[in-house]
Amino acid sequence: MRAVRDLLSPQSLTEPDEPGPARRRRQRVIVTTLVVGTAVLGATLAAPRGSLAFTLLGFLVAGVWLAGSAMAGPVPPGPSRGTPRDVMVAVVLGGVAFGAFVAASLVARRIPALDGAVDSVLSKAQAGPTALVLVIAIVNAVAEEIFFRGALLTALPSATVGIRRAALVTAVYILVTAASLNVALVLAAGVMGTLLMIERLATGGTLAPALTHVTWSILMILAFPT
Repeated sequence: MRAVRDLLSPQSLTEPDEPGPARRRRQRVIVTTLVVGTAVLGATLAAPRGSLAFTLLGFLVAGVWLAGSAMAGPVPPGPSRGTPRDVMVAVVLGGVAFGAFVAASLVARRIPALDGAVDSVLSKAQAGPTALVLVIAIVNAVAEEIFFRGALLTALPSATVGIRRAALVTAVYILVTAASLNVALVLAAGVMGTLLMIERLATGGTLAPALTHVTWSILMILAFPT
């Protein structure tokens, strides 16, 4: 329990030491990336499942997040921890999150609007060869952590205190996911976005949230009951 508490105990954010023009450039890049990434994400989830367009767009949206992060500039490393214990806890948290989503899906099945949304998500997760879908999911999970919990968080005005900045990033993450037009994905973004941001604040880096996100994504594809 202590390991979990350590990994979920928010620390102060490390501020980048950069002049005003550099920060403004970083922010312009981030805004542009958000606009392009949201559009590509919407197109990806609107593409026919299993189609070549779905596959290509799936990789493209990850590329947008990664390219935007790289062009925005480096993210301060902070006091990030990558000990074997922290890695294990991050993976376990991904498994716990998966279990919670399975339990929540049983309730959602009784709500017509949510039932259809869950089925839509599952149909996308089963679109095409499992190995290819897994690769797309893993790449996107890592890319999202680098951009949202990394570059975007760093680009926000330093006058905004840590908790408000974290809440704003999570809100943006939810709004971007809304491009899917799927209420189940939006709700998942709210829950996972909050958990992943707590890990980011606690560890000072994106490794722990990326491990949790990847674990959750893999289990959602391979083990989610249909």
